[in-house]
Amino acid sequence: MVDMVPVSDELCLRRCLGNMHYTMRAKVLQYQIIAGGKMEVYKCPRFSRRDTVEQVRHHRETSFNSIPPRDMFSLNRIHIIGYQTQPVEVRQTPGGTSVTDLNLVVPYTFKSEKGEILKGKGFHTVTLWGAMADVAAQYVRPGSQLFVAGRLQTDSWEDEKSGEKRSKTKVVGMDMILLDPKDGQLPAPDGAPNVCNVVNSAEVIGNVTREPEMRTTTSGQQVLTIGVASNEKWKDRGSNEMKERTEFHNVVIWGDLAEEVSRVVKKGSRVYAKGRVQTRSWETQTGSKRTTTEIIADQVCLLGIASPEANDSVSSEGASAPVSQSAPASYSNNAEAAAVASVPEVSYTSDVKAEDLPF
Repeated sequence: MVDMVPVSDELCLRRCLGNMHYTMRAKVLQYQIIAGGKMEVYKCPRFSRRDTVEQVRHHRETSFNSIPPRDMFSLNRIHIIGYQTQPVEVRQTPGGTSVTDLNLVVPYTFKSEKGEILKGKGFHTVTLWGAMADVAAQYVRPGSQLFVAGRLQTDSWEDEKSGEKRSKTKVVGMDMILLDPKDGQLPAPDGAPNVCNVVNSAEVIGNVTREPEMRTTTSGQQVLTIGVASNEKWKDRGSNEMKERTEFHNVVIWGDLAEEVSRVVKKGSRVYAKGRVQTRSWETQTGSKRTTTEIIADQVCLLGIASPEANDSVSSEGASAPVSQSAPASYSNNAEAAAVASVPEVSYTSDVKAEDLPF
């Protein structure tokens, strides 16, 4: 397990990337990684006390985060706790940025509509950039347990031999936490399957791109598929131009939820969907292998609609929020005054002086 520690007790500005704390002292921005008794110190260009918070934030984002800041028009997030399956290999872009692809296996257990306990495992490609790629190369080993938070991204290309359009969905990592203790993983406890579960959770907010397609399986189960588009916008650091990208997510819904969604959700509806990510494969008639990545949703919410329950608590007059319980009739003004008088006065003075601040 990697422990991050600040380099001094001086007042500092920190950003947590997973469990990595970047610490800014008076003149040097650096962070330390301690793992297995070995300490590494990474330094960045110097700052003076007159640098603004905005300057530090800009430097932090451009130095340590390969994903540029962006204005979010929708939501595209995935959280995974899984195990690395192979040694980590780091590549370098022509510009000198580190990049690596993790291959995480995520065991899962779920209950079918018939009450059967089904087990399986999914494999997820996670792309890490910059400092996260370097940390993964140094500390992640086959079998290491990791937490990764990121976004789903589908890359498309044309096959050089067949000319067919191919695509692959991966996770672009935005945060990573190493979960193993320093002295190795603990044995799994017996009789506690729910506690030993790992995480595979995706959330998207976007617009439905086509009319919902309801199908019935050979066993009589209803399954609904909807397409959800999520957008993101960011400024390219190289060209300084604003760019936009759209991701299309296949969301699969089963059972009673599928029937309800098919009745109220239409093309263009704005929805929130949450579930697990699943990649399945098949062979075409020509023998070519194809894969598709889907979100198996267990929760779907129609957005932008009025709520009668919420409207009961909404006021447009600017008055105070309603009190959940009114005071009893026997509660007198004298008792209230006595209670207030019994509360000691609190002095809200600060021990921090203006001259102690680094900016």
